[in-house]
Amino acid sequence: MVENKKIKQVIDTLSNYLHGKERAITLSLITFFSKGHLLIEDLPGLGKTTLALGIAKTLGLSFSRIQFTSDLLPSDIIGVSIYKKEKEEFEFQKGPIFHNIVLVDEINRATPKTQSALLEAMGEKQVSVEGKTFKLPKPFFVIATQNPVEQFGTFPLPESQLDRFMMKISVGYPSRQAEKEILKGGSKREEIYNIKPIFSKEEVLQLQEEIPKKVYLSEKIIDYILDIVELTRRTKFLHVGLSIRGTLAIARASRTNAFFKGRDYVIPEDIKELAPYLITHRVIFKEEYETSDRQEIIKSLIEEVKVPA
Repeated sequence: MVENKKIKQVIDTLSNYLHGKERAITLSLITFFSKGHLLIEDLPGLGKTTLALGIAKTLGLSFSRIQFTSDLLPSDIIGVSIYKKEKEEFEFQKGPIFHNIVLVDEINRATPKTQSALLEAMGEKQVSVEGKTFKLPKPFFVIATQNPVEQFGTFPLPESQLDRFMMKISVGYPSRQAEKEILKGGSKREEIYNIKPIFSKEEVLQLQEEIPKKVYLSEKIIDYILDIVELTRRTKFLHVGLSIRGTLAIARASRTNAFFKGRDYVIPEDIKELAPYLITHRVIFKEEYETSDRQEIIKSLIEEVKVPA
C-alpha cells in the first residue's frame, strides 16, 4: 500500500535525526494516526523536541511549542480577548494551542490550574473562552514531555489528565554507537526545519479516518481486549484498573499497529506489543510497587490472559 510506504519513509527520515530511536518514532506515529495524544517522560536533552518537530515537518502540519513554567497562565496557552478601540469590541487572539501539533514541554512544571487548560483541548478538540467555543485545527495532536517526578519543582499530573494521553513512552539514552554517530555528525536540529513533507495535511486526515475502517477487529480479539481490561480491574497489584477510554485506546492503537505492519486485521501481538505504553500510566498501582517495576507488572498481567486461537 502507498500509505505504508510513506509511513516507512517518515520513520526512515526521522531516524536520520534521532539515531537509534526508531521505536519511539513508531510509537509516536501510531499514537498520532490513532487520533491520540502522547506523553513522553524523560530527562532533558534526549531529543523530545526534535521528535515532535520532525513529525510535524514530515506530515506537512503546523507546529508550536509551549514551555510550561510555574508562572504560566491558562490564557498563555489558549489565548486572550483584547479590546480593539477601532471596532469598540473585544477580539479573541488565538494562543499557541491553535496548531496541528503542539509540543507541551515539561508539562509537570506548571501548576495544576494551567495543566487543566489542556483537558478540554485534548478531549474535545476545542477550547472555551468567555462563553464562546473555538474549534481547534484538524488534525490536533499534543506531545507533552514531563520530567521524572522526583526532579525539583514538578507537579504530578492528576489521573484525569494522564487518562487523556493514549500512550506514555520514554525516548531514552542513545546506544553508544548511535551517540558516536551524533558526535561525528554534530547536531542536526537546524536541518529538520528544511525537511520536505512526505504527507499532505489532506492525506493525513484521510488516513486517520480510513485506518479504523480498513483494519478488522474480530470478536475474538475484542474479547481478548476485554479480558485484559477485566484483569486490570481485579488484580492484586492495582487500586484502579483501566477506564473505558483506556479500552478504546487499546482497540484504536492495535488497529493502527496492524496497519503499519501491512495487515488489515488485528492479531494478539499487536495488542501485547503496545500494552505497556497504553496501560501503565492509566492505572493506579498499590503503594508497595515501585515505579521501575510497573511496566513489567503490566507485561506479566498480559501474559496471564489466554490468547485467542
